[in-house]
Amino acid sequence: MRLFRYRRSAVVEHANGWFALPPQSWDAIVNREDVHTWLSAAIAGRSPLPAPPDPADLLAPIGSQEVWAAGVTYFRSRTARMEESKSAGGGDFYDRVYGADRPELFFKASPHRVRGSGETVRIRSDACWNVPEPELALAVTSSGTIVGYTIGNDMSSRDIEGENPLYLPQAKVYDGSCGLGPAIYVTPEPLPSDTEIRIAIRRAGVVVFDGATSLAAMKRTPRDLVDYLFRDNSFPYGCLLLTGTGIVPPDDFTLAVGDEVAITIEPIGTLVNTVAQGR
Repeated sequence: MRLFRYRRSAVVEHANGWFALPPQSWDAIVNREDVHTWLSAAIAGRSPLPAPPDPADLLAPIGSQEVWAAGVTYFRSRTARMEESKSAGGGDFYDRVYGADRPELFFKASPHRVRGSGETVRIRSDACWNVPEPELALAVTSSGTIVGYTIGNDMSSRDIEGENPLYLPQAKVYDGSCGLGPAIYVTPEPLPSDTEIRIAIRRAGVVVFDGATSLAAMKRTPRDLVDYLFRDNSFPYGCLLLTGTGIVPPDDFTLAVGDEVAITIEPIGTLVNTVAQGR
């Protein structure tokens, strides 16, 4: 089932239709260990909505949670990071972290920096080489249980990160730097390894880049990433963890204002964001 956050209430899309949930905070819902069972019971016997909710009322599937991210979890990402930072002497760092036991984990966004599907993500005003990074995102409870999955767009300024790896926070964390949505796919089971991640970037209606990968190309498992994130770290409302990208546009590509970025992971859906200039 898919769990959506709308302005008026949380809504579940199930085989039998769309169901508005009884009033309860988003934080309380997504931090339940038994959220799949609880949602099933909450909609049992309820009448479905006469029509799907208005897409204009859709919000990003985040309440008080922090968003974290993992880097260099795909070989393609390792290669791109090495190439962009070699002139700064940092290329070897990414090769080493790709093969290390400890993953690269970094803070990505507080809730006010996140944009939902249909909203506008941003490129930094002081960057000239910007790309989206399509990623599977894990919905994790405060105890470290993975209860669902959503789609993440880890907007990145490659020129800033490439200038010096220590500039990673500036390349990754800014207003509108993270897209999430459209929903959390709630399931007690891991997603299969052949789950596909696809991206299409349109400029004036024309596809200027597209690509695809699958979870089978990930070097690390979601469980391993969560275990490292929760070492000496606590998340009172749970968290969302982006698991890295395996799709990187060619080095001569950069996003432009007005571009539309569409990232699809079934059965989660499609996250669509339009690109705007940072302030």
